[in-house]
Amino acid sequence: MFAATIHLVPMLTWRGLTPTAAAWALGLSGAGQLLGRIAYGPLAARTTPPVRASLLLAASGLTIAAVGLLAGPPLTLIAAAVALGVARGAFTLLQSTAISDRWGSSSYGVLFGILNAPTTLAMALAPWAAAAFTSATGSYPATFAVLAATACLAALIALTTGVHRSNAA
Repeated sequence: MFAATIHLVPMLTWRGLTPTAAAWALGLSGAGQLLGRIAYGPLAARTTPPVRASLLLAASGLTIAAVGLLAGPPLTLIAAAVALGVARGAFTLLQSTAISDRWGSSSYGVLFGILNAPTTLAMALAPWAAAAFTSATGSYPATFAVLAATACLAALIALTTGVHRSNAA
């Protein structure tokens, strides 16, 4: 999601949007994040942590694929960018609650640090890796296809995770 967001403007200009329209799409994607955060509460109330993670990762993969693989029209690409923002906004809250949802609030700081060390490294390297892949292939759509496939694979892996609550949250 982070690599796709960082590369959203170049991807959309690749598809023919003007830099101004692509920048608007990025801004609207940011507004979509608010909608994702609003939708997270009802989603969290109706799903288990593994299912919620899987659904949000799958939604991320699908929206990344839509941005990367749709050739147009421009309004459809902008709508896909907003949908990507919605998924990313909900994912932010998923990431924030992953520890307490699975293991409770005891030792939250230690567990969150353990989770966030590799996560932060991946977030830092993902935009660079996507740029390197785009440079090697010469194709933003190919890069977005790989990013989408990676998110969908993560959605499948998320289903195999469990909840191990040892204390009351």
